Parts: sequence; C-alpha cells; structure tokens
Amino acid sequence: MRQPAPSARPLDPASLHVRYEGYGPAGVAVMLDCSTRDPQSLRGQLRRVFADHGGHLGASGSIAYLFYEVGLLSFNTGTAPALLGAAALDAGAEDVVGERDGSAEVLTDPRDLEAVRAALAQAGFEPAEAARTWRAATPVELDHTHGATVLRLLESLEGLDEVRGIYTNAAIPDEILESV
Repeated sequence: MRQPAPSARPLDPASLHVRYEGYGPAGVAVMLDCSTRDPQSLRGQLRRVFADHGGHLGASGSIAYLFYEVGLLSFNTGTAPALLGAAALDAGAEDVVGERDGSAEVLTDPRDLEAVRAALAQAGFEPAEAARTWRAATPVELDHTHGATVLRLLESLEGLDEVRGIYTNAAIPDEILESV
C-alpha cells in the first residue's frame, strides 16, 4: 500500500491562503491548502464534502502535527535505483524510496531541495518533479472498503476550485489506486 500523491495547484495571488484540517472515514487525517476570497463559504462547502463521505472538518491544528514538510524529487520508472540512491545520499538526501513500479522518490530537508536536485542533475538524474510537500509521519493502512471511500473523499475535495493541495495519511491499497 502507498499514499496517494499530493495534489498541488498554483495559488491565486488575489486570494487568501487558508489551511483546513479534517478527518475522513476510518479516522484518516486530511490537510488542505486552499486559496479563496471567502473562507467562511469554503468552510461550509468543505464541511458538506467531509460529511457526505463519513468525515468531519476539524479545528485548526487538529491534525497538522501528523505531517512534516519535506523536499520531494520524483523519478520515473527506468531510473537505476542503486546509482540514484548512492548519488542522492552523497548529495545530502535523507532517504530514497523505491516503488514496486520501478519509480523512485528522493526525500530531502526542504531547505536542501534545490541543492540536492542540482547535484542529482549534474550526476545525470533529472527528476520528473521536484517540490516541497507534506508527508504523513505515520500512514494509516486502509482495507479495500475504507480505501475506496477515502479515495472518493479525496476526489471530491480535489474537484473544488479553491483547493490547492491535499495531504493525507491514508495508505490506500494499490489495487484501488490503479483502478482510478
């Protein structure tokens, strides 16, 4: 099982940046970065979406402690994992995570993201994506039923124009992620 990739949309400079936190089915934590001109209206929308999927919106700070900020470099399948791992650790990365599909993620301190990216590019490893993001400290493993329900919640949240980033500690079974 793995966590779904975080969503990331650019922020609207004319809007306020607001973070909302909530709980989904099976107690999974969901943190949302939003850009809106009307935070109260958006809060009402989010309450309805959470409630429609068996969850609830939480108070500010209720789940943020379950996440930590990281620098994330994503590499597509076909990257030589042993060579990438050695180069990444030499460049100052904190961890290299290989996926079953042959892709890899390099995790760094967010302050070191650009330096690690540059060192890996110089070593011949160009990431498909490089960004600062939030990762769950402890993922919540879900069964198929809860995984499908949480995935529907995340899709509904992603459909809201004001939502710019979605972070969760849900570890959704690969079979469910692949079916989407």
